[in-house]
Amino acid sequence: MTGVAVGRTERMHLVLAGGRDADQEELDELTLQLRERLLELDVDDVEPIRSGDVPAGAKPVDAFAVGALAVTAAPFALRAALDLVRTWIENRPVRTVSITLGEDSLELEAVSSADQQRLIEAFLAARAPEPDTGTGQGD
Repeated sequence: MTGVAVGRTERMHLVLAGGRDADQEELDELTLQLRERLLELDVDDVEPIRSGDVPAGAKPVDAFAVGALAVTAAPFALRAALDLVRTWIENRPVRTVSITLGEDSLELEAVSSADQQRLIEAFLAARAPEPDTGTGQGD
């Protein structure tokens, strides 16, 4: 069988990290904004994930604020989601975005847009299925 498996979805985790002066409330708001943008794409779901319970009003010293999302989508929609994240963080107070898909992970940080695009291309290429050589041999 050739082509993409119908109905197959993957779950990608995105973790946004702010700098030392980041406010958890601000990062939570940014995470919700990113969620809304991702939901505009052809994805199945985008769910917020709580990575730890910080008491109300507490501001951890020297800790990085973190916001996390789980994106469920068909494999073809992942490129659009990654491209959106890459462009979205350019003008936001986000230090890094860590992306985990299966066993693979990628961290986007304050590097040029072209460098980020190369990282995303390499990340997706490493996950691509082996091309069908057309030998006629198979399961």
